[in-house]
Amino acid sequence: MVEQESQHRLTDIFKAAGDPTRRSILTLLAQQGPLRVTDIAAHFDMSLNSVSKHIKVLEGAGLVTRRTEWREHLIELRVEELAHVDLWFRDLRSIWALRLEALDHLLTQETDP
Repeated sequence: MVEQESQHRLTDIFKAAGDPTRRSILTLLAQQGPLRVTDIAAHFDMSLNSVSKHIKVLEGAGLVTRRTEWREHLIELRVEELAHVDLWFRDLRSIWALRLEALDHLLTQETDP
């Protein structure tokens, strides 16, 4: 059950980050910290409404959060959610490392007299 939930989280993250505009928003937030939606929109050649829709997708995937300070709504990157991606790539690298190690072992045995 936990594994299935983790797979759904990973799918949501990859779907959200699959769009270049959304990746640019994530990069912008990583570089500049929390920003207002209007500040984010100023970096893109699209309407404020379109940028808001991209942010909602990122919120749905848990990659950003919205918090209110006084009258301003700030969008903030949630780097801890990227741990799901790191973990998946680590597992993938581990599988390939084992396969390459086995291949190396086979090749070494064949060349030894």
